[in-house]
Amino acid sequence: MENDLHSAADDPTATAPEVSTPAVPSESSTERRMFDKPNLQLHDPDPYAFANRIRKLVVIASLLACLAAAPFFSRVFAYQVRRGQMQAEYETATKALGEMAPQLKAFEEASRSIARKVGPSVVSINRLTLSRGGRTMFQGIGSGFIVDPEGYVITNYHVINQAERLIVRFSNGESSDASIVGGDQRTDLAVLKIDGGNLPALEWADSDQLQMGDLVWAVGSPFGLENSITFGIVSSTSRRRDSGITEDIYQEFFQSDVAINPGNSGGPMVNLAGKVVGVNTMIVGESYAGVSLSIPSRVARDHYEQIREKGFVERGFLGIDPSAPTTTLRQKLGLERGEGVAINNLRTNTPAADAGLRNNDVILQWNDHKAVDPSLLSQRIAATEVGSEAKVVVRRLENGAPVDKELTVRVGRRTDVGR
Repeated sequence: MENDLHSAADDPTATAPEVSTPAVPSESSTERRMFDKPNLQLHDPDPYAFANRIRKLVVIASLLACLAAAPFFSRVFAYQVRRGQMQAEYETATKALGEMAPQLKAFEEASRSIARKVGPSVVSINRLTLSRGGRTMFQGIGSGFIVDPEGYVITNYHVINQAERLIVRFSNGESSDASIVGGDQRTDLAVLKIDGGNLPALEWADSDQLQMGDLVWAVGSPFGLENSITFGIVSSTSRRRDSGITEDIYQEFFQSDVAINPGNSGGPMVNLAGKVVGVNTMIVGESYAGVSLSIPSRVARDHYEQIREKGFVERGFLGIDPSAPTTTLRQKLGLERGEGVAINNLRTNTPAADAGLRNNDVILQWNDHKAVDPSLLSQRIAATEVGSEAKVVVRRLENGAPVDKELTVRVGRRTDVGR
């Protein structure tokens, strides 16, 4: 063995003997993975994805904010637009008023002149009665106006009805007792007389010339506020029984939007010239709120003259009930709608019967007036002088055919003519 060692040492080509090391058990791949260090690095396939998500969130938030703020900005924008429109309207109106100022000033002066002209002729009327104990009691107030320098005053019948004493107050504060000349309850007109002479009297105008839209002024004592004036326009030139405003066939009014209140009754309605076109009589109640009615000067003037002369209104009488022709009757007689007035309930021993008129005759003409409205025809008959002869044209059926006849009737007198 010793020889072997020397031989190996002396032989340069000999390889060194292998020295064995202790065997180390081999590790499996599973075991190696268990002890590997964890990989803490993020591996994102799109490095900009996070930034994109942030941008999307910002856009969505911005849209939501805009939606929430939209109503506010809409109101702001609308206000700015409206403000611009208002400014433009203001500037346009200012320019227009500047251009119209002379005309408006002229109208204003005209209205003042009307007040100055009419005011001195308008009076307030206090109605007094006596109590059971003999004490004087104040019962109401109304208005009236002087129509004759000698001291004749027109007012409403209901203003003086049942009065035991009437005191008239002038616009200058003076007062005077008044006596009743007469009146007509059906048309609500009365005439008073006060002492004095050379009093300021109003002039009459023709109410038949009124048209819708005409300017009118009312003067009176509403609620006891003396010498008050209001202004408006004519709303309708005729309101009769067929309108539902009144049930009396003899009543006729024109309508305006002039403010008429309790105490205005009996005062004048005047035109641009300060002349009387009507007598204010009432403002219709809740069903017709704001509807002011006046008696046309055509009626008021005629009744004033009759009352002043006789103390009452005398009406002509025929003895029929006038009405609009039925559709069947119109067709049989060949009449158009609104043409003629039919005779109903013709009474015996009356002017109509004596003249040969018949039931179902249709009156086409009364003297020079065409018959188109029952109320208007009744007023024409009533206005015809009692005892005079009137020409009446009627259409009737004879042997089944329509025939026109002209008859002469002597006008009678109504019996309900009391004061």
